[in-house]
This record gives sequence, C-alpha cells and structure tokens, in this order.
Amino acid sequence: MTQKAQNQLSRRERQIMDIIYQLGQATAAEVLERLPAPPTNSAVRTMLKLLEEKGFLKHKQEGVRYIFLPTLAREKAGKSALKQLVDTFFDGSGSEAVAAILDLSKTKISQEELDRLSELIEEARQKGR
Repeated sequence: MTQKAQNQLSRRERQIMDIIYQLGQATAAEVLERLPAPPTNSAVRTMLKLLEEKGFLKHKQEGVRYIFLPTLAREKAGKSALKQLVDTFFDGSGSEAVAAILDLSKTKISQEELDRLSELIEEARQKGR
C-alpha cells in the first residue's frame, strides 16, 4: 500500500475500514448492516473493491461469499496514519503532536497513563532518540 493510497480514504471508506478492523473480517452484507446511513448494497461492494484495489483489503472466497480482511494490522495502519499526521500538521515533531493531544484531552490523565508516558520518554532517552 502506497503512502498516496493511505491519504486517499474517503469518510465512508474509513467507516468501512473501521468496521472490518472491529470484526477482523467481514462480508459486504456485514459491512452494510453496520454502516450509519448505509448506501446501497452495490455501493458498498464497489467501495470494498476500491479498498482492495488501493491495497487496504484482500478477500477470500467461501462458497459464493467474499470475506474481506485488512492487509495491515490495525496497529501498523494506525502508526502509519499517525506518522502522516505528525509530518503534515506538526512538521514531523512528535513532541508538538503529543503536546497538542495533551492540550485537547477533555478528561484528566490518570496516574497510570502519566507513568506510561514517563516510561516511554525514559526509553526514548536511553535509545538516544
């Protein structure tokens, strides 16, 4: 999957990917029943085919049904999307991105989360990042 393809997901395509990641795999019918304000069955099938052409999905056939699966693990896809976001909006600065996320946080950050962040910062220092 190319970087260009990753940046070309429509809102509806992102919704479809979210559904498939949640289920692990899905048929067109399963996607259709979970989409908000769902389009037609043929529109969903067309979007699944486009996502496959873009490299986000692959399929396996079971009888007459196509089962769609993501080509990347959700964590890896998320890291790739986050890197693109940081590069685009924060000039590649991870610290600026983290500061923005912390600033946007509507809930208090728990001590456990703060400890985890401290551990990650310490690991980064030891690795000389």
